Amino acid sequence: MSDTHQFETTLRWPASMTQALPPEPAFSRNSILGGTGKPDVPGSSPTVYGGDNARYNPEELLLMALAQCHMLTYLAIAAKKRMTILAYEDRATGTLGVGDHGTAGKMSMQEVTLHPRVTVAKGTNLAEAEAIHEKAHTNCFIANSVNFPVTHEAVIIER
Repeated sequence: MSDTHQFETTLRWPASMTQALPPEPAFSRNSILGGTGKPDVPGSSPTVYGGDNARYNPEELLLMALAQCHMLTYLAIAAKKRMTILAYEDRATGTLGVGDHGTAGKMSMQEVTLHPRVTVAKGTNLAEAEAIHEKAHTNCFIANSVNFPVTHEAVIIER
């Protein structure tokens, strides 16, 4: 397998022919994100920047990418260890602001915390199930690509 992989997405703006356009001050931030052969994702900016709260904003998409990458890496490691995972949920939180991460004086993501809740089969080594989170973090492609701290506060449930 190659060490290099290419990915491609699409972005369309305006999202509809009826939306307001610049130079109107209240121009629409709505867009359509997607990829060939995949369902469209409605995008916008956060409401604080004039966006539509019913659509995903880039900050939410970044949190989703970090959470999904951590989960997929966790599941891959668990599978190699022959550990039965019954369910996996996460709630990711992030702080956007001006601070130490990113370009000085510019808005950037300052930190993200993942809150994975993993349900494992009865009899699973719970300490090992917990330890996989650190390995998942270390090997997550997306977490390795950002310049701000990504932490996790995991809960392991045995069922």
